[in-house]
Amino acid sequence: MGGLILLRPWWLLSLLPLLLLVLWILRRTPDAGGWQRVMPRQMLQAMIALEALGGRQPAWQRMLAPFAIFALILGLTGPALPRRDAPVLAQTDAVIIAIDLSPSVAKGPGLAEAQVAAAGLLQALAGRPVGMILYGGEAYTVAAPTADTATLETQIAVLEPDTLPNPGSRPADALGMAGKLLDKMRRADLILISDGGGVDAQAEAEASRLAGQGVRISALRISATAPEAPPAPDDALKRLVRGGGEALPAEQMTRLAAGLDRPGAAVRDPVLVALQYRDLGPFLAAFALLPLLIMLRRRK
Repeated sequence: MGGLILLRPWWLLSLLPLLLLVLWILRRTPDAGGWQRVMPRQMLQAMIALEALGGRQPAWQRMLAPFAIFALILGLTGPALPRRDAPVLAQTDAVIIAIDLSPSVAKGPGLAEAQVAAAGLLQALAGRPVGMILYGGEAYTVAAPTADTATLETQIAVLEPDTLPNPGSRPADALGMAGKLLDKMRRADLILISDGGGVDAQAEAEASRLAGQGVRISALRISATAPEAPPAPDDALKRLVRGGGEALPAEQMTRLAAGLDRPGAAVRDPVLVALQYRDLGPFLAAFALLPLLIMLRRRK
């Protein structure tokens, strides 16, 4: 059962007093209302056999109450499984990957380089919600930040030279669209995968606006472009980097992802954790009803 966690593991400490209770029950002498101290053993056994006096219960009956307590403790620990339909909320370290599909990238070997870089980022950013934008002459949202990145892997694998209808390269549009997706998020990252084409004053202005919004901008530079495409300036992507991000070659996507950790990002909000997992505790706690019903059954 992969991914099983305990939402409230400190309740496991309650198993220690429960173990002491079990030992006390197993070692306790038969209770016959005090008659066992004054009545001969043979007479006591006869009275117990006639059900005139109570005696030691079978072991399974004596374990009913401890079993009920055990089920309650397991339920309180909160065993939980990840929810595939978990909502992605703001302030959860979201990442947007913007892939350049302008002709200089899509019509040459740079497309495969971009796909490898994007897939590597998804693997390295496991645990963070990731969204994706494709841009050329216009920008298009493929997916808002999501914890289920399997769909993004599929989208990356099927990218083709004619995926986008409009030729051109406008990273400014991608930056603007990323700003809408990351609006009001306290911690967020934008990673551009591009050859640096189309970077102009408008793109730099959009990058500065995103940085003011609290978004850190990084970039992976694609080196293999289409043969007929004019080369972009070497510092084009560096001019868009903001908030402590880096501009690195595309093959260094793992290094880039490793540098995106933020202080305090590992602190998990209990409310968000509860929303991202399906709590099985109530179902386990319900098993406590079985021994309780047996203990409360009506005797003739």
